[in-house]
Amino acid sequence: MTLAPPRPGTLVKVRGVIGESPQRPDAADKVKGEFAYASDLRADGMLVGSTLRSPHAHARIRSIDVSKARAMPGVRAVLTAADLPTRELIGLMKLDQPVLARDVVCYVGEPVALVAADDVDRAVAAAKAIAVDYEPLAPVSDPVAALRPGALQVHEKGNIIDSVRVVHGDVRATADVVVSGEYEVAMQDQAALGPEAGLAIPDEDGGVTLHVATQWLHEDLRQIAPALGLPERKVRLVLAGVGGAFGAREDISLQVHCCLLALATKRPVRMSYGREESFFGHVHRHPARMWYEHGATKDGRLVYVRATVVLDGGAYASSSPAVVANASCFAAGPYRVANALVHGVAAYTTNPPAGAMRGFGAVQTCFAYEAQMDKLAAACGLDPVEIRVRNGLREGDAIITSQPMVGSAPVAEIVRRCADLPLPAERIPTDPLLLPGGTGNLTAGEGVVRATGYAAGFKNVCYSHGFDDSTTARVRLMRDARGPIARVHTAAAEVGQGVVSVMLQVTRTELGLERVELDTPDTSVGSAGSSSASRLTWMAGGAVQAACREVVVELDRRAAARGVSRRDVGLPALLDEPIDRTVTYRHRPTEALNETTQNHGHVAFLFAAHRATVDVDLGTGLVRVVQVATAQDVGKAINPLAVIGQLEGGIAQGLGLAVMEEIQLKDGRVRNPSFTDYLLPTILDMPPVLCDVIEHPHPDAPYGAKGVGEPPTISSTPAIVAAIRAATGKALNRVPVRPDDIVFGNESRSGWRIAPGADPATAERA
Repeated sequence: MTLAPPRPGTLVKVRGVIGESPQRPDAADKVKGEFAYASDLRADGMLVGSTLRSPHAHARIRSIDVSKARAMPGVRAVLTAADLPTRELIGLMKLDQPVLARDVVCYVGEPVALVAADDVDRAVAAAKAIAVDYEPLAPVSDPVAALRPGALQVHEKGNIIDSVRVVHGDVRATADVVVSGEYEVAMQDQAALGPEAGLAIPDEDGGVTLHVATQWLHEDLRQIAPALGLPERKVRLVLAGVGGAFGAREDISLQVHCCLLALATKRPVRMSYGREESFFGHVHRHPARMWYEHGATKDGRLVYVRATVVLDGGAYASSSPAVVANASCFAAGPYRVANALVHGVAAYTTNPPAGAMRGFGAVQTCFAYEAQMDKLAAACGLDPVEIRVRNGLREGDAIITSQPMVGSAPVAEIVRRCADLPLPAERIPTDPLLLPGGTGNLTAGEGVVRATGYAAGFKNVCYSHGFDDSTTARVRLMRDARGPIARVHTAAAEVGQGVVSVMLQVTRTELGLERVELDTPDTSVGSAGSSSASRLTWMAGGAVQAACREVVVELDRRAAARGVSRRDVGLPALLDEPIDRTVTYRHRPTEALNETTQNHGHVAFLFAAHRATVDVDLGTGLVRVVQVATAQDVGKAINPLAVIGQLEGGIAQGLGLAVMEEIQLKDGRVRNPSFTDYLLPTILDMPPVLCDVIEHPHPDAPYGAKGVGEPPTISSTPAIVAAIRAATGKALNRVPVRPDDIVFGNESRSGWRIAPGADPATAERA
């Protein structure tokens, strides 16, 4: 509804401002199935693109014969590496990946050739008709073995993508109570419902416009333009409808390929992956191996933490440097500890590339350090809540990189508030649908044990370690036949998290105006950065807020020139000419990584605690998660309903990693590239979720809002596994927990022995 212009001297109550939960602008279309996602894109004269991918994890390309494919009816272009305009490499943090494999393939599914044809069937058939002669090479599938001296090298510069060493206090400190363990996190898929898709349209000036589902338009542009041999001004990107992301859309997938085919054919080309191809066409969560040792006093106060973390980065670097930095910086958890030694390494292998996924780096180490905290609690005779309360970070306490915690609620308070939420009833249900196994009717309750577990976790918000993190926003205030209206233009990617609502709410709050519209994100406005690191509420919200405030300054200037106040005269009288302001917003600078990461590398931190209650059938090893409770410090709930949605969605992904989600590899090949075989939690698997949203504003953030999206996934997994351990008494040092782990007590071992904190290059066969 549009508000009537205010009468002089009155204040207008604007709906949908900060702290309220207005309907999302895209909600109705999505619910009705009318929202246009990237895979729905169409253009006159459109061709369809298809990709030929390597069947080998590691092989030399001897030759490629495309003659049969080019001769097929309806085929308009066939491209190999020999046809590319440049030899420029792509890559999110390291330019190490070819657009099409030229001499060697390094993972199953690596793109080798492209086809554009009149329809999808002809394109797929032509891709299959391309004959590639491969010389298979030995795979490099074990990341620890890849780091050992003498290992087969995946790339010329060696198998280390990046390494981080954290040294804090006395690395030789001793303690009264010592616990240790080896832990493993499997490869998880982001499993966005909308697979990769885009439509490239050639421009008359030799450039190209790409409509694409992505998380970061300008980062895509940075890689696409050089690969096409074009200046950035001739490549325009427009955000298409995004059907989920969770990190998988940070990397280039089909963007360059789609543009190449459009430029080669001089016709629009659409590419859209099917589900199986999507598993090969995007990055996944880094699998991890971790060796830990915790030392504490007899009363359970941490003295030291030592850890070695090995991440499998797969064939190309993607975001591995940032992931290993996060894993290392947060390896001790949200706890006070005077002494720490952490060695983290991301390794190249010939497995599928790993990259960003919700909570990256922090998810892997949280599973390990929270298992360690439970071991420590048992060794010291404390309960799981007390060990966390006793050691939780408080305002001013430093994490292991010596950076103090500022602007967050005490971890002890977060843990207590989570623990104080109501527990489910103690009785085991009799309804088969509410028991482990569900409709399988495997038990009537006999052999079912109920137990509860706890976990706490934390992560950075926004970009870290000296990155020039910024977001640009343009706000235009004008008047039309219906009265004042504001238009907001940013390149912020709406990937389901609700940044569109945040920007509308900020604008309404700052301008006191209900009529606000958003322009389609594209690269004609400055970069917004990625929809990642839980950053867009802070960064896009901050940019829009700053631009709105500059608009208000101009309104006040115009009013003062007339000898009146803005509130007295009202907006319409001041909008003879539109007001247009563009602002680039930055958070305070952070420090770059150094040799021991003793720095202020992060803007701020996000903290959460989770409690999980599970029913476990000890006979079958099946698990039902009965309830998850959480407390999280969000700073300020810009949109409370959206916050709850983020908490519930993140917990669903944490539950998946805990008990079912795993990309299974054999010699680098994905064995389960479908939603039939890659198991995801459904609505029947999701338990009731109790949320305590804590508002402890950060002094530097717009409205104090710190971000929400990642912590729900970080500590929900270890809380669920802690509950399963409590029910079974089994070690369960690997996720996802499999039924046979529960029944037989299989403890995952890597086959390597590494002293916690040591360089993994020193690993010895166990």
